[in-house]
Amino acid sequence: MAHIHNAILRGYNSIYRQAPYITHEDKNGFIGYAQAWFKFVKSHHDDEEAELFPKVEEVMGRKDLWTEAHKEHESFLAGLAAFNEYLTTLGEPYDFDAKKLLSIMDGFQEPFNRHFHHEIETIASFAELPEAKKAEEASAIFKAWGKKTVTKAGATDVVPSFLLNLDATYEEGMWASWPPMPVPVRWGLVNIAGAYHWAWWKFASCDSTGKPRELYALSQPQRPSDGATS
Repeated sequence: MAHIHNAILRGYNSIYRQAPYITHEDKNGFIGYAQAWFKFVKSHHDDEEAELFPKVEEVMGRKDLWTEAHKEHESFLAGLAAFNEYLTTLGEPYDFDAKKLLSIMDGFQEPFNRHFHHEIETIASFAELPEAKKAEEASAIFKAWGKKTVTKAGATDVVPSFLLNLDATYEEGMWASWPPMPVPVRWGLVNIAGAYHWAWWKFASCDSTGKPRELYALSQPQRPSDGATS
């Protein structure tokens, strides 16, 4: 779960930091990249609420495990919806206004950030519960859910968004092979499935091997007509 959350937060940061520097020529691709990130977050939330949370509660024999998580979800969902509504209701890509998008993101940034860190603490705290003897079974649920939650959300948009914001160098590369899959499969998900929306992924925070890279829009020479001054 921590790896999924890290990828989501890296995606958020990549959007927030690059938005003011997007050229008119790149607006269409950047909007697609941002929408893929939204779909990633929304599908993650929906899958937690519909599948993961109920299954873990059933195994642990408690109905109060996710009380705070439910409240935290509610604290940023309206802002997340506004983010998507803005991007999907633009008349055309050239209408994109970085200041407007950043204003929306500022509106849900604090509760969003708090939740994606605190939920990890919540999960870790299960080991201290009287029902901790059931934690091994709950752990199996997390592992099975983690493997499929991203892939079922969308092979040509959500999966590349996830893998291209997943830092394989974290903790000295300890998790470089996570999620577990054959190397050719991972390569295909990024380079073949990802090719369908090839113009989006230059904005991602990592390259195809999971190595963090300089953000594309910040590495380009800025011109007076670019998004930085709009």
